[in-house]
Amino acid sequence: MNTYLLAGADIVAVLVLSLAVYFQRHRRGDLVTAFVAVNVGVLAVTIALSSSAATVGLGLGLFGVLSIIRLRSAELGQHEIAYYFAALALGLLGGLGAGAPGLAVTLMASVVAAVAVADSSMLQRGARQQVVVLDSAITDEDALVERLELVLDARVHRAVPLRVDLVNDATTVDVRYVHAPRPTMTASERSAANVLVTR
Repeated sequence: MNTYLLAGADIVAVLVLSLAVYFQRHRRGDLVTAFVAVNVGVLAVTIALSSSAATVGLGLGLFGVLSIIRLRSAELGQHEIAYYFAALALGLLGGLGAGAPGLAVTLMASVVAAVAVADSSMLQRGARQQVVVLDSAITDEDALVERLELVLDARVHRAVPLRVDLVNDATTVDVRYVHAPRPTMTASERSAANVLVTR
């Protein structure tokens, strides 16, 4: 009976995580499918392992193998990796927690709540990240930050140059910033600040 209870709790938890939290914020249906499919697969395998002579170590080994396969199949953002591992953790809790169902359900709720809070806009307070390509080679850090703040109309917290191309006169930079409106740019300033935002 505990197995069925935990399986049901796991399904509810992963649906809340993937549909109510992730999809509502990021709108990627393909990853919702991946989260649910991986979760249900891990749940089924761990239930099967827990009822056989296999050890918990083998179940955790499966967790590692599945995570390596999934992470090598496509490039994921850091927040998507967090959701992915949360889905795996929920599956393991549902499959291996039959001995202490109350604890397993509490841990499931804690995982979903922790991810929901960590990914909330209230916590991140408008923080943004982009990879920006500027149409000039800028080697001075202060000048680079000034140019980025003008272009993005934001306050730059960190700017990490990824590539400075002196031949083609371009700078690729990873920018962390928050929106903070600057004085309106003139037409000539907008023309000079022509950039290609690649991400």
